Amino acid sequence: MTTDSEALRRMLDTGALAGGLGETMGIEVTEASAERVVGRMPVEGNVQPFGLLHGGASCVLAESLGSIGSTIHAHQFGRIAVGIEINATHHRSATSGHVTGVATPVHLGRTLATWDITITDDRDRKVCTSRLTCMLRDVPGE
Repeated sequence: MTTDSEALRRMLDTGALAGGLGETMGIEVTEASAERVVGRMPVEGNVQPFGLLHGGASCVLAESLGSIGSTIHAHQFGRIAVGIEINATHHRSATSGHVTGVATPVHLGRTLATWDITITDDRDRKVCTSRLTCMLRDVPGE
């Protein structure tokens, strides 16, 4: 994984992807910067009762990737990022393999960051598109 700084990488590794929901769901981040975040997640273990990728799992992947990008962006201001709004459109089902999400910024400001996230299957077919907005806040306790 590439990030803007080793300290930031350690901070991200202690967050949602290490010991949290992202780890539980098997999310693996392969690229991370304030300009683009890429990660993938297995379909197996993240399905609804009919064996299809759960729509909530797609939202978890999307929010994880957009939040990582927002956190990297917020770091330059000494701030943290918290998700305040997410939406998703599910275009097709996935039943096996992995899905890959690519998050790209729509807006990177001092108080808000908005990301478009496209999730595709192993055959590069669009499974879901999502938009995430994060608020950039002061670090709690500072």
